[in-house]
Amino acid sequence: MASGPCREQFKSAFSCFHYSKEELKGSDCVDQFRAMQECMQKYPDLYPQEDEEEEEEKTPAEGVAEAAVSEAPATKEEKGPS
Repeated sequence: MASGPCREQFKSAFSCFHYSKEELKGSDCVDQFRAMQECMQKYPDLYPQEDEEEEEEKTPAEGVAEAAVSEAPATKEEKGPS
């Protein structure tokens, strides 16, 4: 990943995730992960798409990016007054 055509997008997403201070680590990196994913889709021979069966075997970074997209707004709403 760090040497392919999407290396800059990968570095950006990885760095963002690594230095994230959010409670849900990486939830502030959705744009970077989305850019990396869009780049990877341009090169299907280098970055094959996962089958639905492999969906459960995602890397932690992929899972966090998707969780941030789908759960971040719900998480904020669920927090009640302290």
